[in-house]
Amino acid sequence: MPYPLVVDLDGTLLKSDVLYLSFFSYSKRNVPYVLAPLVWLLQGKALLKSKLAEHAPIDVTVLPYDEKVLSFLKKEKEKNRNIVLATASHITYATQIAEHLSLFDTVMATDSRVNLSAHKKQEALVAEFGDKGFDYIGNSRADLVIWQSARKAYLVNPEQGVEQRAKKNGNVEKVLISRKHALQAWLKALRPHQWLKNLLIFIPLLAAHEFTNLPLATQALLAFLFFSLCASSAYLLNDLVDLEDDMHHTRKKHRPLTSGDLSIKAGAISIPLLFLAAFTGSLLMLPWQFTASLGVYYTLTLLYSFLMKRIAALDIISLAVLYTMRIIAGSFACELVPTFWILAFSMFLFLSLALVKRYAELHDACEKGKTEKTKGRGYFPGDLGIISSLGTASGYLSVMVLALYIQDAKTLTLYSNPEIIWLACPLLLYWISRIWILTHRGHMHDDPVLFAVKDKTSLIVGVLFASVFVFAL
Repeated sequence: MPYPLVVDLDGTLLKSDVLYLSFFSYSKRNVPYVLAPLVWLLQGKALLKSKLAEHAPIDVTVLPYDEKVLSFLKKEKEKNRNIVLATASHITYATQIAEHLSLFDTVMATDSRVNLSAHKKQEALVAEFGDKGFDYIGNSRADLVIWQSARKAYLVNPEQGVEQRAKKNGNVEKVLISRKHALQAWLKALRPHQWLKNLLIFIPLLAAHEFTNLPLATQALLAFLFFSLCASSAYLLNDLVDLEDDMHHTRKKHRPLTSGDLSIKAGAISIPLLFLAAFTGSLLMLPWQFTASLGVYYTLTLLYSFLMKRIAALDIISLAVLYTMRIIAGSFACELVPTFWILAFSMFLFLSLALVKRYAELHDACEKGKTEKTKGRGYFPGDLGIISSLGTASGYLSVMVLALYIQDAKTLTLYSNPEIIWLACPLLLYWISRIWILTHRGHMHDDPVLFAVKDKTSLIVGVLFASVFVFAL
């Protein structure tokens, strides 16, 4: 009879961690009681896990299972081998996972009394199968003591230093690596491509015709850096809050934190570190007003992630405000006064682009035949018509604001030939109309800003639009 094969869950069979998944699931559902898990933790990890299992259900069918481990287990199962799931996760989740996968003969897990981790798990396995009476698959430092009692050790994406220590036992049979390179995962999670949005910080400098002022340009560059660090912190936070919803999304399920290519723990630790770096740097090197605007931006991001993104209409207005906050922050960084025209133009334009984003998501849902409310959002696929109307109207209003700006008395003093700026109006009208036509046809990426950066026509229009203002000087 083959020796039983014991499999760990978190970081091994599952590329993520059920404890963290359940915590963020609970936090999203119970914002007013988000600190309750800390109180439970003071009474022990076993109680914490039991309470989270009680209040935070998880859809185990969409969890990021490690395909290499699953393939290995299926081959062993074909050999009539007894396969055991032994995990520090709560028995509720472990049982659901075992039932979903239909691979396990026995489930051993944490309950309200015992946190089945490290030495506790070793004692339970030795009591059940005897010393050297089982093979064990794991990944973490907590598994080192279990491998000492195992006949053979299998390592899956081992934590740093774990492989070397495990091999000292002389029983390592195989090391499975399926997680992507850490640097690649971090670059994807921090979303440096999204930093393109932070170029809006330079708009006040350009609008005031101070782009040749080296001290102000330096301040704008520093503001761009600190705002980007702050934005990356917000992206990580948003990804953690949306873990459950993103696992159901065709594209977002491949994000590093959702797919397990980056550990939830590492992401959670990085959130305050990135924000503190941005906040401290701006406080030391830029006007306090910029730091204040950074704080407002982050607060709005928190409200958006936990509350506003699920409320129809409020979510798109929030997105427009977050875009406009970049322009306000740029004004403060360069000690300039944000003008009425810039703020009005950006609010209407970015409201239109936020509606493009929602329309693209709902269009995709319609294409799949869905009729229910979009998961994590406040819209139904049947809302496409009204969203299209609101979006095109908002986009055209931004063109009207631009036209009125041309006739402003201050504009006449900034440009030698302000009438040339009128050429920018048909360019913007064309671009907005084209964006909405493409969106209506289902050809729009759900992030219109990134779409514009990659779209040749948009880039040509952007160059022509900027050239108009240059020729008007």
